[in-house]
Amino acid sequence: MLQRVREAYARFEGGAAFFYGPTVAFAMAAPLVAGALTGRAALGSVLAQGAYLVALRGPEGPYGKQAKNLFGAALIVAVGATVGGNLAGHPWVAAAVVPVVVALGSTVRWIGETAALTVLLTAVRPPGTHIVLNGVVELIGGVWVALLLLSPWPARRLKPLRTALGAAAEAVAAALDTVAADIGDHDTRALDAVRSDLADVARAKAWDDRRRTAREALGNARTTLGHYAIGDGPSRPERLVDALGRIMHETVALRTLIDAAERRPPGRDWELEARVAILALAARLRLIGGAVRSGGEFPLGAEGSPAVRRLVRRTDEIRRASLAGDEDMVAAALVSQIRGSVDRIIGNVESARRITAGGVRVGVGPPRLPLISPAAVLDRAGSALRTRSPGFRQMTRVAVAVAVAMALTAALHLKHGQWLTLTVMNGVRTTYGETVTNLLQRVGGSVAGSAIAAVLLAVAPDQLGAAFVVFAFAAVGFSLRRVNFTFWGLFGTPLAMMLLSFSTPSDWTVAAERITLTLGGCVLVFLAVRLLWPPGFNERMPVQVAKVLSTQADLVRATSAVVRDGAGSVASDTLRAAEKAIESVADTRRRLDDERVPDTELVEELRGVARTAYRIRDHLIAVGRMSREESVDSGPIPEILDRLADELDEAASILDEHDNVNVSPKVRLDEEFADLDDHLSGLARRRRAEVEGGTPRDELTPLQHALVQVSGTRHALRELRDDATELIGAALRTS
Repeated sequence: MLQRVREAYARFEGGAAFFYGPTVAFAMAAPLVAGALTGRAALGSVLAQGAYLVALRGPEGPYGKQAKNLFGAALIVAVGATVGGNLAGHPWVAAAVVPVVVALGSTVRWIGETAALTVLLTAVRPPGTHIVLNGVVELIGGVWVALLLLSPWPARRLKPLRTALGAAAEAVAAALDTVAADIGDHDTRALDAVRSDLADVARAKAWDDRRRTAREALGNARTTLGHYAIGDGPSRPERLVDALGRIMHETVALRTLIDAAERRPPGRDWELEARVAILALAARLRLIGGAVRSGGEFPLGAEGSPAVRRLVRRTDEIRRASLAGDEDMVAAALVSQIRGSVDRIIGNVESARRITAGGVRVGVGPPRLPLISPAAVLDRAGSALRTRSPGFRQMTRVAVAVAVAMALTAALHLKHGQWLTLTVMNGVRTTYGETVTNLLQRVGGSVAGSAIAAVLLAVAPDQLGAAFVVFAFAAVGFSLRRVNFTFWGLFGTPLAMMLLSFSTPSDWTVAAERITLTLGGCVLVFLAVRLLWPPGFNERMPVQVAKVLSTQADLVRATSAVVRDGAGSVASDTLRAAEKAIESVADTRRRLDDERVPDTELVEELRGVARTAYRIRDHLIAVGRMSREESVDSGPIPEILDRLADELDEAASILDEHDNVNVSPKVRLDEEFADLDDHLSGLARRRRAEVEGGTPRDELTPLQHALVQVSGTRHALRELRDDATELIGAALRTS
């Protein structure tokens, strides 16, 4: 338990927002100061509260996304303030309405917690006659803070996009670095002597980590680009992201080829030239990333690379030796495939360089409002209800817990019962571990913050002094809110209490009540996560694992079509569907690992499913990249891929039917792979005979193409078969 407490308080969840905090503080303090100077403290307090509630949305990303988020939150605050004003003085009516609002916010993402928080903080005001006016005033306060936060838009409009594109380029460069680092044998004695606490810094990250980072960075770049208004046709940023995506896919294929070449190497050395050439390409990508981030101020470097030219000379030497009978022809073909992969990476790097040199720009277009289909919303809601999805279960858990808190507030006539409800509303998380971490941070921060608030309320500063106190705590609290929730509890608690007591002074006992109600809310949260129904990730897990198998089968069949036709590529929708299914299983694994008593064996099996599925994806990308140049005599390769797809589909059917889950996977295909070896040997003999028959050695004949492609694909297929066997076995063991 002490270890969990230390981890909760030492966790850094994000960076500090030094522009966001002071800007929000000014937006809140300015109305308070104006109200204090003009004798309209109540009006200033309502304006500041509207700014506070909108600022809690903490917008991130491009300014277009921020604008939608902030102005949408301002409208929600206005509606919530009107609803809350009508609930003032009617605690039992509020006890019936607030849980519904909480459930709605949990279901509709763009509403979020803002509506429930607004209703709660407005319902505690004394009943009045200016309900609609107060809603309009809070709307003005929300628009005011939104305009301030969006003020850097003209000068910094493209910064989020440039940052995302630069990060994507650097992540792909890091993946290339890892491929280069894995070439050949290395003397690791110096690294082995490094202290264990510095090992993560001294050693390069593993390929799986680099690949995941690059995939996430490219996905983030595409998501960020989607928030900008783009006209017809691909824009420069879109072309740059596409080029980086092609480089990453080619890097996956390159790693597979290097692994195959190291298993069947030629007699002549080639590793050093390949390693230096790949590192040079990674350095070029980093220059591109720096130029994108800096808006063109970073140098792009010169065209061409001596390191790549040395690799070309060495591969030509090995190829000529193989045709003369001095080298293994299959080994030489593998090295030629590596050179071809490097050439394709060079072409895409040069394309990215030209795009960057021309400037990464996006024009200003009309805002694109989100399209909300009521039918689609109802369909998703009905599906969640029928399947009792984890999201539906979490929504009902929070709603029931909030209903209990509101009922206790009404029954016990708690004057400041909103703190009890807020603790429950924000404390019930999806998993046990997330809930405990949040409660520890909330208790530590809120108790300390309430103690500070008690001192401030006891001192009882005048309204101008209170406005400056609000400014100070808002500046620090909103700046550090994303770092750790403890900081928000420490600074946000006195901020909220000083804001609520600005026009209606309170004493230090209110802070003492806040401590008591926060602790009581934590007890209710703990009871809710222990006594109410579980999130239901275990029930959905077999369906998710079966989805991984079926989408992998679709991906295998799509790759088989590419090999058979010798043209085109795997559809991006097929690839994304497979990745989405894997990510779903990985997310379930993380959540199951965060339960109070996790099933460690199941968690490890799910980790194996996700890891192996990603490897299969990499193998298929490699096969597709090696087979798309032109149609060749691929032999039994399409048949092997189709058989693997059938085995994956069969395993998915077993999971769907919950029958015979103990069946051992049988994906050996020994006869087919023996045919593939014979086919490759025959291609090598025919190619040598072709050269001996007078065909110029430098002429790229269909036989040469077939030998190069099949030699590289053979190793990837063997790895694919082994990983498919492992995936099916791990998937069946999860059921």
